[in-house]
Amino acid sequence: MAKPGKPPRVRPDARTLAAAHGLYNVISGVWPLVHMRSFEAVSGPKADRWLVRTVAGLLVTNGLVQLHSSSGNRPVNGAAQIGIGTAATLAAIDLRYGIPGRIRRIYLADAVVELGWIAAWIRAASDLDDGGGRSSSKDVLKGAATRAEA
Repeated sequence: MAKPGKPPRVRPDARTLAAAHGLYNVISGVWPLVHMRSFEAVSGPKADRWLVRTVAGLLVTNGLVQLHSSSGNRPVNGAAQIGIGTAATLAAIDLRYGIPGRIRRIYLADAVVELGWIAAWIRAASDLDDGGGRSSSKDVLKGAATRAEA
């Protein structure tokens, strides 16, 4: 119950979250593919542009899968697993190399965004359905954690 004077917290719908996170991942991936110069102006010069393009392609692919999962009556647990795994991987790299200054500090801001996606997925996990009308939030989170560790 919300306290007087405070708006109630709203838990994101899993489909809406899949669409939003998918769109974010697509845009994040497309940016260096279509305009490397502006991407490097923000994120810093890259020695291996082929690697930037590889990661960008993977982000686009992950985002498209999330967007596809968000439409129709498809289960979104796969989108959640991809979302949590992708966000955890990016946040870990952002923190590992951003804190000591090996990469630009802007990556620390990205780590905050990625951790926000993880938190949103955890909050939305109770909305997830395994396709048979059963809640699968524990399975979704466990599956995502397993993928992030791999």
